[in-house]
Amino acid sequence: MKKTFQLLEDHGITYEFVDYKKEKPNEELLKRFSNNVGMDQLVNRKGTTYRKLTDDQKAALDTETTAIRLLSENSSMIKRPLIQFPDGELIVGLQEAAIIKKAKG
Repeated sequence: MKKTFQLLEDHGITYEFVDYKKEKPNEELLKRFSNNVGMDQLVNRKGTTYRKLTDDQKAALDTETTAIRLLSENSSMIKRPLIQFPDGELIVGLQEAAIIKKAKG
């Protein structure tokens, strides 16, 4: 996240940071995110939280309803950064050129 903050600040892009580890996202928000970018992009399958899941929990990520519930309970499995623009478009991951282009749009 530090790189993302630095990128935004270097380009004079204002933002509001929401820490999903402290402020758990609700299922409605996660469903909107999933509808926008897909569950595959939303779930961080490389992180420690994912690796600690049981096989049953990992299998639950294959179904949107159970995946959303699991992400709501384990918000550190949401890929970061997850940038939502005023028009609702999302960019997942540190895609510098796409972030700058959209923000300066």
